[in-house]
Amino acid sequence: MGTQSPPHQNLEKDARSPVDEDLLKKQKGINDWLPITSSRNAKWWYVAFHNVTAMVGAGVLGLPYAMAQLGWGPGAVILILSWVITLYTLWQMVEMHEMLPGKRFDRYHELGQHAFGEKLGLYIVVPQQLICEVGVDIVYMVTGGKSLEKIYHLVCNDPCKHIKTTYFIMIFASVHFVLAHLPNFNSISGVSLAAAVMSLTYSTIAWTASVHKGVQPDVQYSYKDTSPNGTAFNFVTALGDVAFAYAGHNVVLEIQATIPSTPEKPSKGPMWRGVVIAYIIVAVCYFPVALIGYYMFGNKVDDNILITLEKPTWLIVAANMFVVIHVIGSYQLFAMPVFDMIETMMVKKLHFKPTQTLRFFVRNFYVAATMFVAITFPFFGGLLGFFGGFAFAPTTYFLPCIMWLAIYKPKRFSLSWCTNWICIILGLLLMILAPIGGLRNIILSAKDYHFYN
Repeated sequence: MGTQSPPHQNLEKDARSPVDEDLLKKQKGINDWLPITSSRNAKWWYVAFHNVTAMVGAGVLGLPYAMAQLGWGPGAVILILSWVITLYTLWQMVEMHEMLPGKRFDRYHELGQHAFGEKLGLYIVVPQQLICEVGVDIVYMVTGGKSLEKIYHLVCNDPCKHIKTTYFIMIFASVHFVLAHLPNFNSISGVSLAAAVMSLTYSTIAWTASVHKGVQPDVQYSYKDTSPNGTAFNFVTALGDVAFAYAGHNVVLEIQATIPSTPEKPSKGPMWRGVVIAYIIVAVCYFPVALIGYYMFGNKVDDNILITLEKPTWLIVAANMFVVIHVIGSYQLFAMPVFDMIETMMVKKLHFKPTQTLRFFVRNFYVAATMFVAITFPFFGGLLGFFGGFAFAPTTYFLPCIMWLAIYKPKRFSLSWCTNWICIILGLLLMILAPIGGLRNIILSAKDYHFYN
């Protein structure tokens, strides 16, 4: 008798349970509708090509130009060091995704909230992640538009009418007004696979066409800018260009969220397998393009190597077309977490109903906004350096290390403690220095620029 609950307590429990069940059902319905948590049946090879698509983007085409600003020694060291550091921080994020039994950190900011607290985690992670993802999509709008423009000029020489860059960016954007309505990561897997194949293809074209063209007769490996100030600014901008090339961390937890997981077979197994394959492909794409492109053209290489390569015309047209296909997939991959954030806020905070109408307006507005910014400020090189340093350095190079130290608390001066602090210091230097050079390049480009030209 003493162990029985009073009748009124049982009545309260019974009265609450239908409400709790309705709340849980409603919550499940929202999670099943949101882009990140609506589908969890991805395989490890999905992870591989999603990561390749996220990582190998427009940044690879700017690596020879970055090498020209850095020089042989510093350039090679920074390229290799970035590959090693970002692979390490990516491994940390994969490990932290399911560090608590029965709990998955499906979004970057959820991991941030666990590490730093509910409010502080949001304030630290969300602004940086949004700057990264929206920044990438703006740069990809510019890249896609300029690649279409390059195709137009190569195929149609003298008799063709001049068309503004603005219009080419708008043509590129038109595709996204359709693709943006694919509901989740798994639904864009076909687009992402095509993008990953294209990235490997145009990277191969970039370095093989460079080899075919050969070392230029007047090639020079000295710094292009003769003034010390100009050289220093270009150097720090190039650091941002390299940081931009390693952009995949911003969507890695969201990608891992699509993999099924059980206590016997956690998601980190297939996720890590996919990441390793992706990073091997990244190395195959990045190092030959950066080193061979710089070796062949020296400091006269453009900020997009495909612009430097004029012939054979058909091959460069094909490469630019592959770039267009790739950045279509990459745009969608980086847009999906943004859609998830906006739709979560609209449904959970502002209590909108999770409907297709809401999704239609949210996603069309986002595509239109990124298109507008891209046609207003189409400075490819400066944008790479600025966004690369300001946003990618924290989320890619050192924020995972800070979270690791905050959560696992490794012993002071242990290997883990030292490794993480080295990454944090290098990442902080990158975040401080790179945006300065990128902003200077944007200002210099803007002097001669006419809006919507």
